[in-house]
Amino acid sequence: MLSTGALRAHLLAARLAGPVATSREESLRSYRLFAARDPRVTLGLDPEWGWGEGDLLRLMADKCGVSPDPAHVSGPDVIDPERTLAGLDALAGRIREVAARRGAVLFGTGHPHRLLAFYAALADALSAAGCDVLTPAQGRCVDITTRFGVRTYNLDYVRGVALVREPGARGAGSATGAHTHSPLPVRVALGAAAGLRRRLPDLVVGDHGWVCGAGQLGIEAVGLADTDDPALFVGEAEGRVSVAVPLDDAVRSDYYRPLTRYVLNRACLSQ
Repeated sequence: MLSTGALRAHLLAARLAGPVATSREESLRSYRLFAARDPRVTLGLDPEWGWGEGDLLRLMADKCGVSPDPAHVSGPDVIDPERTLAGLDALAGRIREVAARRGAVLFGTGHPHRLLAFYAALADALSAAGCDVLTPAQGRCVDITTRFGVRTYNLDYVRGVALVREPGARGAGSATGAHTHSPLPVRVALGAAAGLRRRLPDLVVGDHGWVCGAGQLGIEAVGLADTDDPALFVGEAEGRVSVAVPLDDAVRSDYYRPLTRYVLNRACLSQ
């Protein structure tokens, strides 16, 4: 069993919390864009409240532990490890509850190179507990606007976790996927399930547009978010995202393994 103290030490050593690789400049830029309702950072969320840059900075200071000082404009951003631990505990609670009722779960990531293994381990544990890990719309095309224009991607699942990949990328089942913030993949997946009158998820677990896109549609959603992802924390504040865990979402994949063990243990799903 991984103790809270040991995990806190790991979070700091791996720079998942504490001073992180995400810069203050990146975070402040995201807050400016969110305040302007730029879809690149709203991630499928349609905020109900009026969020200015100052409001977002105060929210992120409360949710993540970043500096609330607007004059602090450079250097690495900071995440409070205590807030990360609290978020992981809350995430484990939602996982435990859906496992207890053998609910349906949809996993999806816009960071497949970093976070796929974290979500896949949760998917494996929930499947073993009798949950239905959903894989709707596998192989479906998704047109996503990028800085290079509209690109077509294919929706795929690896170990029960959805991701998108460019046509012609390595074959189905490989872990190679595209980095995306778009909510369109989760909309396509949920739309396909609804259109075929298949079971809809009781819980969506993921990041970026997977969480915000599902939450905006009224599906309970939980996930991970960096300091430059204010949309998930706004969604949590407005009640459309159940849990947003603050951490650096782009460190080495193996650095998330202790988090997996911690969450599964807290969810009473250790294997």
